[in-house]
Amino acid sequence: MIEGKKYLEIVRQFYSFLETEFDFKKVNETINGNVFYDVEFKNKEKVVSISYENIEDHLEVIVFMLQDGKMPNYDDKTKTLHLKQLNRLIMAKVNKEDINFNAEYFVNYNAKDKIERKLLKEAKDLRLCLNHFGKLCEIK
Repeated sequence: MIEGKKYLEIVRQFYSFLETEFDFKKVNETINGNVFYDVEFKNKEKVVSISYENIEDHLEVIVFMLQDGKMPNYDDKTKTLHLKQLNRLIMAKVNKEDINFNAEYFVNYNAKDKIERKLLKEAKDLRLCLNHFGKLCEIK
């Protein structure tokens, strides 16, 4: 279990690349008691949601492709892209050098427990996917 304020702090730290590299702005932070936390970042084309269900110990990172500036239907698999799905698609297109270069970015980040390790792993995966997002067009 992690407290809401601590979750927000860790997300801000581990996912700061969204703002510094990809022109995202933090647009929402949600804390529902000690049960559910969510942080959303938005740019002109995408919304990234980093949510955690504390009791279920379930972390979910989703990239929503905006349609005319609006969120797509959650069930639209072409516009609601779960990080696990993106990761599978992108990993087929990147090489070891890309992966190592991405890992170097996070070398000074320290995860202190299980949830922080999950958040850091997902941050690494998300950054790699966003850096190679254009390659998705080549996959289809």
